[in-house]
Amino acid sequence: MIGLILRWMLAIVIAFFIGKLVSKLRLPAILGWLIAGMLLGPYAFQLIPDQLINAAYYQTIIHVLECAVGFMIGTELVWKRLKAYGKALIVTTLTQSLGTFVLVSAVFSIIFWMAGVPIYLAFLFGGIALATAPAPALSIVQEFHTKGPVTKTLIPMAALDDMVGVAVFFTTVAVVARHISGNGMPLYMIPVMVLLPLLIGFATGFPAGKLLKKEANKAKTLSILLGMVLVTAFVGYLCNTYLMPSPLLNFMLMGMAFSATFSNMVTEERLEQIIRDFNPLLGIFMIIVILNLGAPLDFHAILGAGFYTLVYIIVRAFGKYFGARFGAKITGMQPTVQKYLGFTLLPHSGVSLVFTGITVSILAGPAPECAGIIQGTIAAAAVLNEMIAVVVAKKGFEWAGELSGAEK
Repeated sequence: MIGLILRWMLAIVIAFFIGKLVSKLRLPAILGWLIAGMLLGPYAFQLIPDQLINAAYYQTIIHVLECAVGFMIGTELVWKRLKAYGKALIVTTLTQSLGTFVLVSAVFSIIFWMAGVPIYLAFLFGGIALATAPAPALSIVQEFHTKGPVTKTLIPMAALDDMVGVAVFFTTVAVVARHISGNGMPLYMIPVMVLLPLLIGFATGFPAGKLLKKEANKAKTLSILLGMVLVTAFVGYLCNTYLMPSPLLNFMLMGMAFSATFSNMVTEERLEQIIRDFNPLLGIFMIIVILNLGAPLDFHAILGAGFYTLVYIIVRAFGKYFGARFGAKITGMQPTVQKYLGFTLLPHSGVSLVFTGITVSILAGPAPECAGIIQGTIAAAAVLNEMIAVVVAKKGFEWAGELSGAEK
C-alpha cells in the first residue's frame, strides 16, 4: 500500500511538470494532466495501476477531493449574483443538456435501426452524452483567471447541468433496465440521487457558515474548510455505502452545496478572503482529480475508433453548442454567451466513463453485444473528445475575450 501511494505521489509531481510544459505551448495545463494520466495509468507505464485505482482508500481520497473541487462551483452560487441570471440560466441549461440528449438519441436511433441494433441503445447513448464534466472547464477558469459573462454563466451552469444529467441518465437507465430484464433501479431513487447530495451539503455548510462568518487568519480558515469538507465527504460515504443500492452519489454536488450554503451566509469581503486562502490548495486538488480522469483512458482506443465514435463526438458537440446558443439567444443573454458558451461545455470524459460503467454493468447480462458497442464507442470518444474539447474550451474563453490580460 505504501509503495502504491509513493508511486501515486510521483505521478502527481510528474503531472504537475507536464502541465507546466504544456502551458508553455499556450495550451491549458489540464491537457498535460490528462496526458500524464493516460501515460502513467494502467494502459501505459502503470505508475498508477489498476490495483491503486480500484483500492477503496484511493476512491475515498478522490471523493474527498471531488467534494473540495465543488468549492469552485458553490462559491459562485451566491443568490445576489444569481438573481441577474435566474430564468435565463435554467432555460439555457435545459436547452443544451436536453437538446443534446434528444439529438444524440434521434441520430443513433436512425443509425441503429438501419444496422439492426436495438433502438433502446440509442437512448442510453443520449443519456451519457448530455452530461458535461465540470472539472476540465473549471480548471481552465482557475488557470487563466477568466472573467466575464461566459465564465459567470458557466460556473453555476456546471452545477445545474450535473443535476439534470444525473436525473435524465438514471431515468433512462431505469426504463431500459425494466424493458430488457424486468428489473431495474426503483424510480423513487432518481430524485434521491439528485437531492441527497444537496441536502448533505446544506447540512454541513450551515455550521461551516456560522464558523466562517467571523474574521480569521488563513490557518484557521483553512482548518475549518478542510475539516468540514472531510465531514461532508464522510457523511456522503456513509449514505453511499449504507443507504444506496450501489455507490452512486455525486461528491462534487455535495461540495458545491456545502460551499454554496456558507457562501450565502458570509459577507462578500469575507468570501473573497476565503476563496483567496483556499485557491492554492484547490489548484493541487484539481491536478489530482484531472489525473484521475486521465488514468482510466486507454489511448489505444483511438486506434479502434470507428463510425459510431466519430458520429457520437460530432453530434454531441453539435447539440451542446447549438443547444446553449439557442437557450442563450431566446433568453436575451449577452452576445458573447450566445456565441461561445457552447465551446466551454464540450469536456465530457469523467462523467461519460462513470455513466458508461453503470450502463455496461446493466447490459452485460441480458445484452452483452450492446454492452460491447457502448463500451467501445464511449471509451474511444472519451480519449478523442477530451484531447480536442480542452483546447476548444480554452479557445471559447479566448474568443469571448475573458482570458487574463497577461495571457492575451
